[in-house]
Amino acid sequence: MTTTRTTCPYCGVGCGVLATPQPDGSVTIAGDPDHPANFGRLCSKGSALGETLAMDGRLLHPEIDGERASWDDALDLVAARFKAAIAEHGPQSVAIYGSGQLLTEDYYVANKLMKGFVGSANIDTNSRLCMASSVAGHKRAFGSDTVPGNYEDLEQADLIVLVGSNLGWCHPVLYQRIVAARAARPDMRVVLIDPRRTVTNDIAELHLPIAPDGDTALFVGLLAHLDHLGVTDSDYISAYTSGFEAALLTAEDWDIARVAEATGLAPNAIARFYDLFARTKKVVTVYSQGVNQSASGTDKVNAIINCHLATGRIGQPGMGPFSVTGQPNAMGGREVGGLANMLAAHMDFTPEAIDRVSRFWGSDRVATAPGLKAVDLFAAMARGEIKAVWIMATNPVDSMPEADGVRAALKACPFVVVSDMNRHTDTMELAHVRLPAAGWGEKDGTVTNSERRISRQRPFLPLPGEVRPDWWIIKEVARRLGHGQAFSYFGPGQIFAEHVALSAFENEGQRDFDLTGLAGADYDAMAPVQWPIRTRARSRMFGDGRYFTPDGKARFLPIQPPPPFAPAPGSFLLNTGRVRDHWHTMTRTGKAARLSAHLAEPFVEIHPADAEALNIRRASLVRLYNGHGSATVRALVTDRQRRGQLFVPMHWTDQFASNGRVDALVSAKTDPVSGQPALKMAKVHAEPAEMRLHGFFVAAGRPSLSTDYWAIAPANNGWRGELGFAREPDDWAKFLATTFGTGAAFQSIRDERNGRRAFALVEDGRLIAALYTAPDPVLVSRQWAVSLLEASDVSVSRVLAGRPGADTPDAGAIVCSCMGVGINTIVDAVARRGCSSVEAVGALTRAGTNCGSCRAEIRSIVDAHRLAAAE
Repeated sequence: MTTTRTTCPYCGVGCGVLATPQPDGSVTIAGDPDHPANFGRLCSKGSALGETLAMDGRLLHPEIDGERASWDDALDLVAARFKAAIAEHGPQSVAIYGSGQLLTEDYYVANKLMKGFVGSANIDTNSRLCMASSVAGHKRAFGSDTVPGNYEDLEQADLIVLVGSNLGWCHPVLYQRIVAARAARPDMRVVLIDPRRTVTNDIAELHLPIAPDGDTALFVGLLAHLDHLGVTDSDYISAYTSGFEAALLTAEDWDIARVAEATGLAPNAIARFYDLFARTKKVVTVYSQGVNQSASGTDKVNAIINCHLATGRIGQPGMGPFSVTGQPNAMGGREVGGLANMLAAHMDFTPEAIDRVSRFWGSDRVATAPGLKAVDLFAAMARGEIKAVWIMATNPVDSMPEADGVRAALKACPFVVVSDMNRHTDTMELAHVRLPAAGWGEKDGTVTNSERRISRQRPFLPLPGEVRPDWWIIKEVARRLGHGQAFSYFGPGQIFAEHVALSAFENEGQRDFDLTGLAGADYDAMAPVQWPIRTRARSRMFGDGRYFTPDGKARFLPIQPPPPFAPAPGSFLLNTGRVRDHWHTMTRTGKAARLSAHLAEPFVEIHPADAEALNIRRASLVRLYNGHGSATVRALVTDRQRRGQLFVPMHWTDQFASNGRVDALVSAKTDPVSGQPALKMAKVHAEPAEMRLHGFFVAAGRPSLSTDYWAIAPANNGWRGELGFAREPDDWAKFLATTFGTGAAFQSIRDERNGRRAFALVEDGRLIAALYTAPDPVLVSRQWAVSLLEASDVSVSRVLAGRPGADTPDAGAIVCSCMGVGINTIVDAVARRGCSSVEAVGALTRAGTNCGSCRAEIRSIVDAHRLAAAE
């Protein structure tokens, strides 16, 4: 058995992975102990990668209008339709919408085709939704899109400020590195700035539950406070920056009282944070989507950077602003120019850069101006201006704001091409041509993580069916468009070498992105490395005070905070985001049963007082709505959520729920500088979604669901799901036969007193399907019911009873997905077995001993027992 060193395909941490195919066709996954991003650690998603590689749902052959086609026919059609659109309507009538899931080599070829030879910059990517405001903020301050620091800074800092970042769930390996550093250096401090009390608060000394978009005011006020205290670095400011006076003039009226009014924070909490920042030299400010996904995201980024420039805390160990990206290759896409407002290799659309790239590519058609950014692209499509679009490795019907409008735009577009590994996505359903692309484990190329580290993604599985890598598909279309000589690639190593050469072309240190040192490198054996690389890699940038602006100095930006955001009476502010065990629109994580065990359906976090006011009961269904759309989700009533605000994860699609596409509710309002949409700032109404009956099922095969509410998730040996009925079926036998696809008779029982029913079908000791219904949310233990699908001696009476026998412990709802440990097991460890700490629970049950993302939840159970025992 051969083990392959590769890189995880999830978030921007860029963890190294060891993948070992087994004789039975499975793949064993482990963290790479030698990779400098993770040193062997993996999160719950990364640990489960081997469980996402099944062929179920794969697109294995090209399709035209839903019918299998040859590669030649499909590629000929794509080229013909794009060529016709360009001839009739011009190059601005076609577009590519890509993804941070593409490898750098794929991205490079796609960008070269559109900007270099089609002559249009209408190539954008879902990275626009993730980190475009960071890009814009970096360029305004540094003159380049450069992340200054690295992950070691998180371990060397004395103060870490987490802004709009639920690191514990969204970047768990970085979270664990901080946890380990704090254990080694107890004096390290962490401040969490987030409207929600997330699991990341578990490591924070101070939580600032800031009002939406209050970050700008908080950091503008910090700049004024630092100056007032006299702790700014005047020598650094004078030698290496410009614009400080203008920035300070804008900030000087923002005293703590005014900041408190704008942020909703207590003045003493603000003062405590300001004091920590002022007296701590080694500060890293980590920010993510809570900063970026805002209509003022770029200003937030520059308000943070201003504070680091003012104190000279940048480019040195344990210091600096740090944007952590959400996708495995969002950085690689930025490097090749995969955003519509970039040309290539960190070059913009300046006359000099256009001339340089034209000569390098040997093309006189290079685009001369930025193209349409993501939101503008789909708006132009809706107006009929885009005649052909090619979507690669992403699912905009679910991830874009005003997602119903995006779906309508794609339906109206004359020609839609989608290349993806999955046959069934909400976007793929709208494609005229479907192209089967290679997935993780089959792809060969590079990715760049949040600390500028380039790592190899290597294949360890053969290409199935007629699947092809994205770069091959793109170069074949380019050849059919008449550009074969410029796209005569035979492998990703050749593409990477060209990418390296372009980064170095006429670059004597004027441009930050420089891979000169990788020219002639052994591509197959290439170890993880940080750029820029001339003679050696640089782990940090700007430590020498040299920036990439025309005068070589960093720029302060005068930032004016936006007015406070206040929803209209009777409405809520909707914040969207991620959960611990799922990723984007679940096209990969939705295949792994254990990743759905923790949270198996779309939900809304709502404060208890708001729930009571609306008569929304715990675990009931809630309808969210506004002028853009609606969603029906499960109520999770919790004081982690601020009053007047709601949180809904963005993962659920029409493949997994009846009406869970939360981005349908989000307005397409964007940051005026970056074009990034404000995905965390929707105004919605909430009300109970009244159901006559609720249901829960487990089934060996995927059922056909059509109830008023449904949500489905994979389970070991089958499926599990939740149902809601606005009215009870007239004919239960017909409903069961239609839903579960069998004419066999179900056995059933009914409790007339409380209206509960149970239905079960068992054949030869194997559970085929079970359904439990009740007027209220069903109380059956989900994990116990799911476990019946793995049993070989199931009795109908046991299933109909709806609960395990006294001799069968019920593990309860899953808390630790990595180890499959349920809440009842943890409670038993605490209450009966004497475990009084997270570490003790882990030693006994293994819960929390892998990625650690569940440790905050375990600690809350331990603390709750301690409080109960003290009363």
